[in-house]
Amino acid sequence: MARWKHMSLRQTERPPAGSIFVYVGPERTRFAIPARFLNLPVFEALLQQSEEEFGLRGQGDHGGLLLPCQVPLFSLLLKHLHKDHHKYGNFPLQAFVNMLSDSDPCKDHLTLFTPLLHKAQV
Repeated sequence: MARWKHMSLRQTERPPAGSIFVYVGPERTRFAIPARFLNLPVFEALLQQSEEEFGLRGQGDHGGLLLPCQVPLFSLLLKHLHKDHHKYGNFPLQAFVNMLSDSDPCKDHLTLFTPLLHKAQV
């Protein structure tokens, strides 16, 4: 039993099969996302923003991608994509931002991009 507890507490070094790691926000919170999500318009926009901010070397720890997005917004975005990929899969980034900020009573915390470098400006 102790062995399983130790194994479950250990952070995996590899994402689950068919997934990749992305690091989000200034705190670089790690998310494992299905690789198929990278072809969606919302992720194309996030990757473009990442390339503009970090260049082609926008990689985090263990080779994951860095995304300059707030963690609460990214969490909601993933929640909607996992819930209904076919419905939300064609949403562009701005449509997600509008939809999520309109539906959240605490929408002040849902800002889109955040600089990941100290003293960086967006």
